[in-house]
Amino acid sequence: MDFAKLKRRLYYWIHQIVNILLRLMWHLLHVTIHLCYFAINIANALESHLISKGLLRRYKSLHISKLQYLAIVIESEDCRTSNVIELLQWLADLGVKHVCLYDMEGILKKSKDFILEKFDGATLFQENDVLLDQPLMTLEFASLSDGKEAVAKAANVLFMKYLKSGSTSSYQGEQIFTESQMGEALKTVVGGNGPEPDLLLVYGPARCHLGFPAWRIRYTEIQHMGPLKSMKYGSLIKAIYKFTMVQQNYGK
Repeated sequence: MDFAKLKRRLYYWIHQIVNILLRLMWHLLHVTIHLCYFAINIANALESHLISKGLLRRYKSLHISKLQYLAIVIESEDCRTSNVIELLQWLADLGVKHVCLYDMEGILKKSKDFILEKFDGATLFQENDVLLDQPLMTLEFASLSDGKEAVAKAANVLFMKYLKSGSTSSYQGEQIFTESQMGEALKTVVGGNGPEPDLLLVYGPARCHLGFPAWRIRYTEIQHMGPLKSMKYGSLIKAIYKFTMVQQNYGK
């Protein structure tokens, strides 16, 4: 009887000790991860500061000509026009000529007149504009509704072509729409014929394109930049530099 009671108490204390050790290991791992993230953030902030001061030689020469069209995706809750105008000024100083500003709820689109007024030296992008070097920056404003509207209209265009071809009058098997046909349909509707960005910078907590039209980013390089309120000039230069150093291979 005494032996069984001693055995139960021994199991109890072993269980308690194991629980304590596991909790200590968990907290130690948690602290280690936080310290690693803290060290990475400090290193990135220091690097960004050095880049913005021009102290890192390799970032001084940017092949900005490779960046024909830049897309900026911003979390709608983070859309502060003052930060957007400052970001556009940085891009203008770097020589970027064509920029698309996107947020899901269309806050930037509603503020486009204010942004164009405050950011002197920019014009509104027109769908038939050619991406050529010009003295003024062109700005395109887009939102999630543009993509939905474009897809709906493109589907309607394909359906009307299907009807006109006489496919409904007789059985011709299952109709299959190819990617090229869908692309051509999107080019005929509003919001579907904008240029494909070379680089897409995402400002916000989410590491995704937040609904930016998928057919426009088939070959686009995407980089997450963190919250817009914490944007840094050096981080912007670094992102563009990384893009200009990447060699893209396109399939046949």
